[in-house]
Parts: sequence; structure tokens; C-alpha cells
Amino acid sequence: MHVEPDAKGAVHERTELLHRMRRVLERAELAAPERAALRHPAVVEVVHAAGRALRSGPLDPERRRRLAARLEGVSPSAAFGPADPQGHLSRSVARALRAVPARQGADGRPVTAEVVVWRESEREALAQAVGLLTRVWPQGAAEVRESVAEIALLDGEAIDGFTDFTVHGAVLVHRARLTDSAAGLPGPVRFAEALVHEGTHTRCNAAALTEPFLIPDEPQGTDADAPGGGGELLVATPLRADPRPLTGLFQQTVVLARSVLLYRRLAVLEDPAVGARHDRLLGSAHQAVETLDSHSGKLTAHGQRLLAQCAGVLGESA
Repeated sequence: MHVEPDAKGAVHERTELLHRMRRVLERAELAAPERAALRHPAVVEVVHAAGRALRSGPLDPERRRRLAARLEGVSPSAAFGPADPQGHLSRSVARALRAVPARQGADGRPVTAEVVVWRESEREALAQAVGLLTRVWPQGAAEVRESVAEIALLDGEAIDGFTDFTVHGAVLVHRARLTDSAAGLPGPVRFAEALVHEGTHTRCNAAALTEPFLIPDEPQGTDADAPGGGGELLVATPLRADPRPLTGLFQQTVVLARSVLLYRRLAVLEDPAVGARHDRLLGSAHQAVETLDSHSGKLTAHGQRLLAQCAGVLGESA
């Protein structure tokens, strides 16, 4: 993986992930769906469940029957695009809510989040965002299409957006990102950034399986349920108030560097809000690179190369 998007690399990593999924299903004596359906996030969730169950030995007939029924209920394909509420997405949100600090809203009640149905106007706004990303950064758009299968909308105040390796290929983003911000940042720009952000997390999760970023005793991945799990070393990061595992900082660094690359291309819009967003992201990216560099001894050669590429992006923006 490189800081510059690469759709072919994303396809290679996805192919390796699908091979691993097939092996798990074979061990569980479950029939693997056709290739198009195999990458569906709901199928990924079943594979995770089968893998966990296999740690205790062969599946009992009842567990196998339930998992097989879930596989049969998945649609035959997972094309890039909007996804309305489904069981695997709702369960992913429930996991994410357990992972974020609890807080109360203005009404004194705990804030929450839920997957919601796409409105027609939101589907049109998504198309505008994808169109914008394709025009200004075709390589970025191509990688997002290869990495992401489902785009789910969130409502509620608890979560702005996230990925979850248990439903790999799904990204969940707050519906507010489709509209203009209070600072005047256009909705299509905001959602294009969200696609790059969450698509990069998705790409990192797949890439870490084939060529880890961190040394073996440090887990790979991030967010709700990523490859390898959590990790004991917690560090301050630019994008989260709570300390995160080093692997979370690593992914934030790549996300921020790619976001800077996006806004460098969006400068053609000559919008002051776009310029202000670029500057804010650039500052956060510098912080991430500096913090990660102080822990560079825990990075593999692959991780070191990617960190150097991120630093190079910031140097070009200086």
C-alpha cells in the first residue's frame, strides 16, 4: 500500500482476503457464496462468527445451520453504493457505541446512533459527491470503489462515521455530511472527504492482513473490530479525544495525509471554506506524523515506508 491511491493494489488485497474467507468457510463446512456475494459485508460478518466459533473446535450442527441460513439470506452482489438498514449494519453500530465514551445530549439523555434509510435527495447528494471525487481525483475515486461495497447513513449525535472490520467493505457516515457545514463547506466536498477517510481505513484494514504496518506484537487495523484487535500502548491522536492504540494513530496518519492530497486537488474550486479545511487537516496531519515518528521503532519496513510517504505529502504542502 502507498499513500497515493491504487485501485489495483486494493483489488489484490481484497482477493487475498476473499481467499482467507473461503478457507474459514471450508473449515466450518459452509458453502461459500459466489465471488460477487463473498465480498458482501454481511458475508464477512458470518465468516468472523464462524472463525470465532472454530476456535473452540468444529461447529455443532445447529450453529452451522444458523450460519448457513445467514449466508443464504445475503443478496448475490455488493455493488458500491448506498445501503439501507440491515442486520449486519445495525449490529456494527451497536459495537461502535460500546467503544465510544458515553455522553449526554442537550436534553440530558444519552446520545446514540442508528442506521437510517437513504432519502432520494441524499442519494442525489451522494452521486454529486462521487462525481466530484471522480473529477478532481480519479485515482482516489477508483480505489474507493474497489475498497467500499456499502455506504450506510447514520443519524443521531453519538458517531460521525466509522468502519468495522467485522463488516469489512461497509462504511458508515453521518447523513449531515451530505449537507453544507456551518462554516460553509459544501456538502459534496464534505462527503467526498468522508469517502476518502473511511475508504482509507477500509484499505488499511485489508492491506495490514497481507503486509502488516506494525511489528508482530502490535495488532493491525482500527475502529470497532479491526484485524488483530486492540493493543496496550495508547497514544494521543488528532482525530479522537480519547487515547487510541498505536495502530489507530497509524491509520489516522494515512487518512490525514490522503485528506490533504484531496483538498490540494479541491483547491480548483477556489472556495475559502475548502482552503480553511485544508489548513486544518494539514495541521492535524503534522501532529499525527510527529507523534507516529516518535514510535517509529514499532513499525515494520512497510509501515516505515508509508510513514515516510505521509511525511513527504506534508513537505510538499509546506
